[in-house]
Amino acid sequence: MSRIGRQPVAVPAGVEVKIAENNFVTVKGAKGTLEKALPTEMSIKLEDGQVVVTRPNDLKKMKSLHGLTRTLIQNMVIGVSQGYEKTLEVNGVGYKAAKQGKKLVLSLGYSHPVEMEDPEGLESSVDGNKIVVKGIDKEKVGQYAAEIRDKRRPEPYKGKGIKYADEVIRRKVGKTGKK
Repeated sequence: MSRIGRQPVAVPAGVEVKIAENNFVTVKGAKGTLEKALPTEMSIKLEDGQVVVTRPNDLKKMKSLHGLTRTLIQNMVIGVSQGYEKTLEVNGVGYKAAKQGKKLVLSLGYSHPVEMEDPEGLESSVDGNKIVVKGIDKEKVGQYAAEIRDKRRPEPYKGKGIKYADEVIRRKVGKTGKK
């Protein structure tokens, strides 16, 4: 059986989980509400403060959906209770980030500043050379952080660009002169 799928999802105090027909799960918490339609093949039950996911049979597709369904529910529960955040760093001479209302303005060595509007439900803040993206939906937080990083990916020679705070850039040696 799936090691992850078998584990129950603990529902902390202050979080309410509702399972409607066709596995439409709604999770309410202090930070907000998340809704998601999960695979209908899985059976999702709420048993004494825990969400338990079981699969109908041992087909390969069911095995893969089992762990996925449980993890999606877990991410929703963590999102509404604690929230998610991703930190990015802007490195390079003249590269900077600023916040104008709900817009993130990036100066990344292009002829024009790059402006990005914060998506609904997400919030970004700038502190020096760090950009912090916060929200309750793990998928949206990761996607927006990836879109910001894509505006100028880190390069391997000087490490200039936008990188995740925990990312390690493999550095290359530059060219050498004549001997």
